[in-house]
Amino acid sequence: MKIKCSLITAFILLFTFTNTIAQSFDENNNRWAKGWANFSPNKVDYPQAEEKLPNIITNHTYLRNDIVYLMSGDVYVTNNASLTIEEGTIIRCDHENPANLIVTKGSKLIASGSKAYPIIFTSNKGAKSRNSGDWGGITIIGSGKTNTISGNGQIKGNFKPQFSVYGGNQHYEETTILNYVRIEFSGKSGSNGLSLYSLGSSSLVQNIMVSHSGQDSFNFQGGTNNIQNLISLKAQGNDYQIAEGFKGTLNNIMAIRHPYITSPKGSHALSIDGYNKEMGYTNAVTDVTISNATLVNLSDKTNYQHTNSAISASNSAMTYIHNSKISGFSDVVKFDKTYTSLAVIQKAFMMDNSFFNIRNEGVEVVNQFIDTGLLNILKYNRFTKSFANVKDLFNDPQNNVIPNFQLKQSLNNYMVMQ
Repeated sequence: MKIKCSLITAFILLFTFTNTIAQSFDENNNRWAKGWANFSPNKVDYPQAEEKLPNIITNHTYLRNDIVYLMSGDVYVTNNASLTIEEGTIIRCDHENPANLIVTKGSKLIASGSKAYPIIFTSNKGAKSRNSGDWGGITIIGSGKTNTISGNGQIKGNFKPQFSVYGGNQHYEETTILNYVRIEFSGKSGSNGLSLYSLGSSSLVQNIMVSHSGQDSFNFQGGTNNIQNLISLKAQGNDYQIAEGFKGTLNNIMAIRHPYITSPKGSHALSIDGYNKEMGYTNAVTDVTISNATLVNLSDKTNYQHTNSAISASNSAMTYIHNSKISGFSDVVKFDKTYTSLAVIQKAFMMDNSFFNIRNEGVEVVNQFIDTGLLNILKYNRFTKSFANVKDLFNDPQNNVIPNFQLKQSLNNYMVMQ
């Protein structure tokens, strides 16, 4: 059960917490999403495609924003070519011959939009008729490090084998440049919205929104990078899948889920996997720091029984959560059987200066013999005494222009885990 403070202890903890923590959850900290994100993409009447992309791109190619492009079937960028996309460019993606963009090792996608003119990948269906999984997704293959024994792997999906290998020793590679990009209605046939394999540390990935993915929104397989300003909206799969020894930080990320939109196996805002069980691993497991995250399931007391934990930790992954909000889920975190003791969990997971609103106790474990002290990993975080409906907790969580996840009540009204 959630631990309850005596009045005196609670007052001391509240006073100490308020005066030692700089972050204020009374503010709306998601202004970075304003101006380029779209929380109602199905209402947009995009222009029709005018020019079809080739299925094999072997030379440096530039896409202009005065042309609307059609991507149909699998489009491979190969031969160390760069595909450069001008700000404001729209790429319509075929749903009948589902589109996928695969940027192979040594090649590069440079998609640098702007706040006023983001680059948009979207379904080629008309407004109000688009659905999750209309098309495939974007897969970028790097030569950075992964923790598989071989140091390599093969991307998921039915793609050409000669273009599917990822991994290497180019830790500092500039694998891609992605800035102000929207990816809408992707996730067909196992493809994720944006998959980044063995990402090099010199890559730039920021201001990316994946909406209504039929699979995961973001998938990081190996690599090293510090990434910021990501939005996942109503994915059926996980919002953020992080695996195969990825190391780095995710700062300013948002996951907005709905209790009725999930995969048959259940989905999580964060799924963090230490290593690939089938391929084994060398060196260290996945180790990620996540700051200023807003992970919200738009649930209430009539449907919250359909939710899972916000975070799934598996295969000894290491996670640090800081300055974040978690609301509407069953628990904060679930640990698989590789976490064999409380000491192992305490070493692998840390969360501080954060807020959570959940329906269960907070921590779920597969190893049921770990039955004491689990809630200690949630120390120094604030929480609701009882589950609150999303509309009662936040100012305007379902706003279609930009949701506002500022707390309605002062943070001082909430308990502190002790």
